[in-house]
Amino acid sequence: MKEGHLHPSTQFLRELVQIFSELGFEVYESPEVDSEWYNFDALNIPSNHPARDVQDTFWLKDGRVLRTHTSNGQVRYGETHKPPIKIIIPGRCYRNEATDATHETTFNQLEGLYIDKKVTVANLFATLDQIINKIYDGKVEYRIRPHHYSFVEPGYDVDIKVGSKWRELLGSGMVHPTVLKNMGINPDEYSGFAFGLGFDRMILNKHDIEDIRLLLSGDLRFLRQF
Repeated sequence: MKEGHLHPSTQFLRELVQIFSELGFEVYESPEVDSEWYNFDALNIPSNHPARDVQDTFWLKDGRVLRTHTSNGQVRYGETHKPPIKIIIPGRCYRNEATDATHETTFNQLEGLYIDKKVTVANLFATLDQIINKIYDGKVEYRIRPHHYSFVEPGYDVDIKVGSKWRELLGSGMVHPTVLKNMGINPDEYSGFAFGLGFDRMILNKHDIEDIRLLLSGDLRFLRQF
């Protein structure tokens, strides 16, 4: 009988937790089933935003949702903790979308949140640089470009170069003042940054896997390679 082992997603998550622990981040877990308030409203996502549509979100009959991102833990944590706040929120997320080689309805995400006095974009960029270089051993080329997200201002996407093509790695930005207020934190006194990375795609890059659906396939021929 062959001995079992950890799933590649679990292995990689443990590597990420170790990296972030070395940078002073603590792990916080948020619920997979949550209210519309924590998943959308508290994050400054407008009521008419397409992300709320049934085509994008799994809604329960009682009005709750399967979380679409681990950002749902931001305000939950901020409500009960005072700055400085420095956490990561890893977990499984759900989006009602068509699946293909790079998209799944069920995927893993890791959210990062840092709030303190005088936190700036420079702190965000420096942290992202540390994270990316630790994950890829300094052997990857990356770029930062502006992008709009409702819960940050300004917002940025980070891409890494895979072969000759750029592939999105994570979204990030400075926490929106409205989100800070929803945590009960004074935005005139504190600032912060947040980022979210889908680490399933990072696993694909690391192991040259061509189809993200293999991670949830349960195919032992695939899993035994790890």
